[in-house]
Amino acid sequence: MERRFVLTDEPPPGTFQRLWDGLRYFNQQAVGDAEAHLLTVLLQDAADVTIGGLWGRTLWGALYIDMLFVPEKLRRIGTGSELVQRAEEEAIRRGCHCSWLDTYEFQAKPFYERLGYEVFGILDGPAPVYPRYFLRKRLREARDQIFIDADRGGPGET
Repeated sequence: MERRFVLTDEPPPGTFQRLWDGLRYFNQQAVGDAEAHLLTVLLQDAADVTIGGLWGRTLWGALYIDMLFVPEKLRRIGTGSELVQRAEEEAIRRGCHCSWLDTYEFQAKPFYERLGYEVFGILDGPAPVYPRYFLRKRLREARDQIFIDADRGGPGET
């Protein structure tokens, strides 16, 4: 088979999907189900307009949080914590045992640490963007806390 390497920042339409389909097929041959399942928790205003939320996916027993955004006026009052908690609860229902994410130095590392996430990897680079932190959390403990809170009528109640 002849090979050509093309470096571009404008690949033809459908290229990403073609590559993704090939990788997914390979993964399915190796381990079975390789289909990630979208998990979103949307934050909406009174007019049902999405103003923030959490975007993630579950696969192979793990929740990956791609993105969390809370508008400035709704920060520091528990909104972000509740978005993450709701996603973790759904991930547990889906059979997940852990959650993981990444965040940069200027973003939300202390926030995630307060929620029980711990750093398991660091990618160094130039400030002020780096380092980039990779954090994880075991959801078994999260599940136990949810059930304890629910028994007390606390914030874990669903």
